Amino acid sequence: MNPSELPMQEEPVDAGTGSTPATTEAVEAEAQQTQSEQEQEEQQPAGDASPEVAPVEDAAQFLEASSEEQLSAESMADADLRAVVEAVIYVTEEPLTLEQIAAALEQPKDRIAGALEQLIADHARPERGISIREVAGGYKMGTKPEHHDAVRAFVKRLKPPLKLSMAALETLAVIAYKQPITSPEIMEIRGVQGASVLKTLLDRKLIAPAGRKQVVGKPVLYKTTKDFLLQFGLKDLAELPTLKEFEELRRLAFSDVEEAPPEPPVAAAPTPAAGEAPPVASPAEEQPAEPSVEAPAPTEAE
Repeated sequence: MNPSELPMQEEPVDAGTGSTPATTEAVEAEAQQTQSEQEQEEQQPAGDASPEVAPVEDAAQFLEASSEEQLSAESMADADLRAVVEAVIYVTEEPLTLEQIAAALEQPKDRIAGALEQLIADHARPERGISIREVAGGYKMGTKPEHHDAVRAFVKRLKPPLKLSMAALETLAVIAYKQPITSPEIMEIRGVQGASVLKTLLDRKLIAPAGRKQVVGKPVLYKTTKDFLLQFGLKDLAELPTLKEFEELRRLAFSDVEEAPPEPPVAAAPTPAAGEAPPVASPAEEQPAEPSVEAPAPTEAE
């Protein structure tokens, strides 16, 4: 008999599920394996990163730390630069320009300018008694204006202050506003001779010769110096008060002075009308003049 002709045995079918027992066992085994894998994933700590994500996070943290270290190093370098600039301005008597500081410290001008701005803002705080100002084209350290009275009283005890006479101040004012100007022109404005005053101002280095005027005689021209700007705390000559400001100050000064009250008018004697006799003084008002007694002339015997 041919085997193919033999009747095939049918596998028993479960009446409840409608599937064979072997198929049910396979499905249950696969479900248990899936459940065990899910339990293993749930038991894994939440903080543990996958092998693919961990290197990326470590690299980000490393870059952040490196950038913070670089910023701190740059800020420390800027702080050191500000300290050096402050020390340089402090030890020099003459105002230092931006170009001089940049060339001496071998730094770019924009970086020096930033350091100067921060120093000026830092010294402008009310608890600081020293300020950095731009004077005569450079930067110089000095006391604040609100402390000038206390500082002036202290300095007076150390050495005699620099004093100028009224004639010297007048001559210096004429030169400051009319420079360059010659000695005859100064004399014409002031109306007095001023050769000795000019010598005093030259000795104090407040003025200096500025060439000669191309006129008859070629007189010497005079102008103010940098010491003049330093002495009066001026940035340049443009900070000099104008004549309009002087007029305003003069007007305020005169307005503060109280005007004296006018004297009462003296009553005049009545004028007699036409055809009337002039008033006659009473006997009490008429007093005879006392006779003058002359002393006898001395004789030769006396």
